[in-house]
Amino acid sequence: MIRLILWLIFVLCFLLIMILMIAYLTLLERKILSAVQKRVGPNKVGVFGLLQPLADAFKLILKEIVVPSRANLSLFIFGPTFMLFLHLMGWVILTLDYGWVIVDINLSVFYILFLMGLNVYGFISAGWASNSKYSFLGAVRASAQMLGYELTTSTIIVFLAFASGSFNITVIILSQYICYNLLWVPLFILFFIASLAETSRVPFDLPEAESELVAGYNVEYSSITFAFFFLAEYGNIIMSSNLIVCFFCGGYLWFGFTSVVWYFFKLSIFLVLFVLIRATLPRFRFDQLMTLGWLRMLPISMVIALILILLLIAFGITPDGHVLKNWFF
Repeated sequence: MIRLILWLIFVLCFLLIMILMIAYLTLLERKILSAVQKRVGPNKVGVFGLLQPLADAFKLILKEIVVPSRANLSLFIFGPTFMLFLHLMGWVILTLDYGWVIVDINLSVFYILFLMGLNVYGFISAGWASNSKYSFLGAVRASAQMLGYELTTSTIIVFLAFASGSFNITVIILSQYICYNLLWVPLFILFFIASLAETSRVPFDLPEAESELVAGYNVEYSSITFAFFFLAEYGNIIMSSNLIVCFFCGGYLWFGFTSVVWYFFKLSIFLVLFVLIRATLPRFRFDQLMTLGWLRMLPISMVIALILILLLIAFGITPDGHVLKNWFF
């Protein structure tokens, strides 16, 4: 009984921390965008506007939940709930410091790919259940976009697993003890661009193009159901930044030292970069987006990964993941 109570307390604290991280990421984004555009930004609620995310949360929670009369109610609620659930499940296998992981499984890379593949069902169920052409078109766009760029990220992740000798994220991080995977510069650039597309961020925010689709797949949502979409979207930005930090920047490693502080320092750099790109670049056309994903990035990533794998095999420098983990500690 005590173990169950402690577990429930842990889960509640975990959910609270995740929601606060996402909420204050929105504040960070609004502050950075206002600075770039020479505006004041949120500064009324609390000191320097620090309570603005809480005010926005209360506003959304207190609004009426409106469901279209011909909507499929079960799928309508399932969509945003499922997307938020997938984001929270992604944190289960992330290693913030050595030993700081909820579940350390050997196939954590496949677990990440599994969650990435399931994410599309949230878009489709929400867009179809809304019984709106705008919502459905936004959902189809999101699905096509995620499928195209997910293949690129999957190809790169599998190569990094091969190069490190393990499908365990902890071992992939430890394999960067001497040198970060940032040396794979072309793959890093492709992975970052694909991450922007998978999270539907500028310049790839076509599923939510307000000039064409009103608001995309979530146009019929309000109150707490819209808040779930909002949390899932910004949560995916944090998760993509987490993956970049783990796969390319050594995670919690920093010149021979390990610390969760270094991990969140690197994470914050990529979060700011996500926001700055939104303030800088214009939106693509949808045909340009699909051409870039299927005809440019996917073939290039596969060719680069294949060449690098052949080079690693030829020179015999692929490490054994289990030996590496035992040697390091």
